[in-house]
Amino acid sequence: MRRAAIIGWGDYTPPAVLTNTDLASVIDTNDEWIRSRSGIKERRISHVPNSDMATAAARQALASADLSAADMDLIIVATCSPDRAIPSVAAYVQRELGGLGATMDLNAACSGFVYGLSVANGMIAAGTVDKALIIGAERLSAFLDLTDRSTAVLFGDGAGAVVVEASDGPEGLLSSNLHSDGSLTEILTIRGAGTESVFDHDVPTTVDMEGREVFRNAVTRMGEGAIVAVENAGLALEDIDVLISHQANIRIIDATARRLNIDPDTVYTNIHAYGNTSAASIPIALSEALDQGAISPGDLVAMVAFGGGLTWGAAMVRWGERTTRLRRVDHELPGTDKTGLELLAARTQGLGLE
Repeated sequence: MRRAAIIGWGDYTPPAVLTNTDLASVIDTNDEWIRSRSGIKERRISHVPNSDMATAAARQALASADLSAADMDLIIVATCSPDRAIPSVAAYVQRELGGLGATMDLNAACSGFVYGLSVANGMIAAGTVDKALIIGAERLSAFLDLTDRSTAVLFGDGAGAVVVEASDGPEGLLSSNLHSDGSLTEILTIRGAGTESVFDHDVPTTVDMEGREVFRNAVTRMGEGAIVAVENAGLALEDIDVLISHQANIRIIDATARRLNIDPDTVYTNIHAYGNTSAASIPIALSEALDQGAISPGDLVAMVAFGGGLTWGAAMVRWGERTTRLRRVDHELPGTDKTGLELLAARTQGLGLE
């Protein structure tokens, strides 16, 4: 049976760092409060458009597979923070990289990468696609409300990408399941980011989250998704070698692992360095896990996520023989002399830092 096997990976995280101490200088908070509640020590703030970050991560993934954009039949960008409503971020990526395959954005919020991987796998199984580029890219710093310390400390910017190709072997996406509960749309949302702001100029374009409800649903739903994905693959939870969860909150990640009775040593986390990068969090973590030797040939890698919608999903991937990149490229984006706090101040009102 044809399935999507991951053969290339890459990531881009902006150079400008925003630490907890930086945030404490403009918000009523402190490093210990943030770390104890989220596990986050710092996050990155982008100085370039989301599409540029997506392109940089895509270049890395293509080089890792020693392929070009011309080889891609499909480019999917999972994002809830596109540069524009039209065209898609994926179209901008193709403009920079080349190729004539299909392009589309997919918005399932923080579950977007798992959704994108599943969509690409379905098209590969149907025989309409042989190779695809799947990117998770977010610039959520654009929507931070620095008067709300419960959300302003959580989010950061970045992008991660994978290249998948059709495989008839044992490696690849063994199973996935995707879900959404539309009755929970309002517990995690960004009001004013769409056309409603055109008709109501008073709608704030900021992240709005009911933390307790999100936490409760995240742990329950991600656990359920992982169990279904494992069962559909004909495996057991103890077969999981590496668990890569959406990097939303260390408490959620730990609670999910406990719910699944998974050895904490199999759980890969990098939330301390990047915060919640939404759809980018799993591919960034996957890329880093591979480069750090945390994934071995033949490993069963579980990916679980949840996000606004409320969406959730899980995927079980059997890794192939190669865990090192075939080729590397240098990041080609311009640097910045601004700190994360300075970049945030430039797009946020009321900081008194101008």
